[in-house]
Amino acid sequence: MLILAIIVFGLLAGGLAQLVLGRSMRDVNWTVAIVTGLVGSFVGGLLVSLLAGDGLELRPSGLIGSVVGALLLTLAWGWWDKRRGAA
Repeated sequence: MLILAIIVFGLLAGGLAQLVLGRSMRDVNWTVAIVTGLVGSFVGGLLVSLLAGDGLELRPSGLIGSVVGALLLTLAWGWWDKRRGAA
C-alpha cells in the first residue's frame, strides 16, 4: 500500500510541476510526470526534510521539497529534450 501511495504522490508532484511550468492539464506528459515526480520527491523531499531537521517523517517541508525537486527535474528534462531535438 505504501508503494502505491508513493507512486501516486510522485505522479501528483510531477503533474503539478508541469502545470506550474505552463502546460495545460491535457498536455501533461504523464510518463515524464511519474519519473520526475518520483525522483524529485526522493531527492528534493529527502534533502529538504533533512536540512529542516525533520528527519524522515512526513512533514510539510518534505512535501514542498518534493514538488520543488520535481519542478527542477521537469525543467531539466525539458531542456534536455529541446537540446536533443535541435541536434
